[in-house]
Amino acid sequence: MHDNARAAAIGTALAGFDDGSFRDRLARLVAIPSTSQDPGHADALDRYLREGLAPWLSAMGFAVTVHANPEPGLGPILLAQRREAGDLPTVLFYGHGDTVRGLEEQWSAGLAPWRLTERGGLWYGRGTADNKGQHALGLAALEAVLAARGGRLGFNLTVLIETAEERGSGGLRAFVAARRDELAADVLIGSDGPRVDPARPTIACGSRGTFHFDLVMRRRPGEVHSGHWGGVARDPAIELAHALASLCDRNGRILVRGWLPDGISPSVRTALASCPVGGGGEAAQIDPSWGEPGLTPAEKIYAWTSFIVLAMVSGRPEAPVNAAAPEARAHCQLRYTVDADPARFVPALRRHLDQAGLADVAIENAGVRMAASRTDPDHRWVRFVAESLAASLGRRPFILPNAAGGLPGDVFADELGTPLVWIPHSYNGCRQHGPDEHADPTLLREGMAAMAGLWWDLGEGNAPPSR
Repeated sequence: MHDNARAAAIGTALAGFDDGSFRDRLARLVAIPSTSQDPGHADALDRYLREGLAPWLSAMGFAVTVHANPEPGLGPILLAQRREAGDLPTVLFYGHGDTVRGLEEQWSAGLAPWRLTERGGLWYGRGTADNKGQHALGLAALEAVLAARGGRLGFNLTVLIETAEERGSGGLRAFVAARRDELAADVLIGSDGPRVDPARPTIACGSRGTFHFDLVMRRRPGEVHSGHWGGVARDPAIELAHALASLCDRNGRILVRGWLPDGISPSVRTALASCPVGGGGEAAQIDPSWGEPGLTPAEKIYAWTSFIVLAMVSGRPEAPVNAAAPEARAHCQLRYTVDADPARFVPALRRHLDQAGLADVAIENAGVRMAASRTDPDHRWVRFVAESLAASLGRRPFILPNAAGGLPGDVFADELGTPLVWIPHSYNGCRQHGPDEHADPTLLREGMAAMAGLWWDLGEGNAPPSR
């Protein structure tokens, strides 16, 4: 009986996907230009929560409130709660309604960031993968389970959707810390990021952190003529290039060893032993010779520190003049795991530069944007979700110690003590953060089945014991 009812609930969720209802709802959400990286779209962040999500959640029996962000200038936070009984398990479902910039002028002909367009079997539009499509899928699956159970879930659920994730989730920690009792939960479940491979259902138990800093070389208050001074005046761009080159060798091996973890634990190495990398046509991006020698591609991505120069500038590239620039600047990023200590990053960098004779290079604006996090992959909640996904999809998910990208799971782990279970429904080739972002409806449909089965299983009375 229970198996039949579970299958019927999943069938209801899939019917709403197959008849176009989910696609139409996602199209309406994508049409709200809720980028948090453009101040001109600030009102759209509020509209996304109040018009896009709040009525939908209210219709499902949630008490919904939209709160101002504790940090001025950042987008609001939606909180929706359903309480059925105090002795039932409580789940916190997280997502973010903000996106990166639209980058309208960079999209392919016929595509646009704020319009869902079907092309070549894919759904294009900003947020289809990151993160509107993923949290909307979870809510649509929840709606189907509620209908199948006659308006009850069998567990308590809090939904938290923020709109500042693409700006480092500013204000989220203060918001959660101020509402610890209200937000108390047995587990955090969210959907963000890519699977390890499109064909492989995935669970991630945390995420790598992000640490940003600027390297700056200043030489003079203004430009000097490249003819009259060329050959005798220092060029800050060349000096900065040498500073950057000192941080890694020509094959990307990090030379600032204080940025690195002491090693990879046997449990993490074992977990990554069969981890695929580069699925979905992205394998061409992998250069086996790039990065730390002796590590597999999976270990480099999920268990090690990476260094990227996100942007660098000297002078005016869009309109060069015949002058040596007064300064050069590079904005840099480290992705790191819980096994590396971010408190060591700046001191290690300063020592390295000084020892290389680069004491004039300044380190500015340094700090953690999102901290690293990790729940034990053998945690009872991870095992519970893995069994549920296997039952729904007919194959076991791959369990990652942590995702490669940044997510604010540390906020919930630190402030609420919740284990972290991320269930991604995208793939590495989705072009999130760039032009032509898209979702693969095949993966979304499979995710719909997975989430409906999970919501069903949480209400069956077999969830792990409460806190």
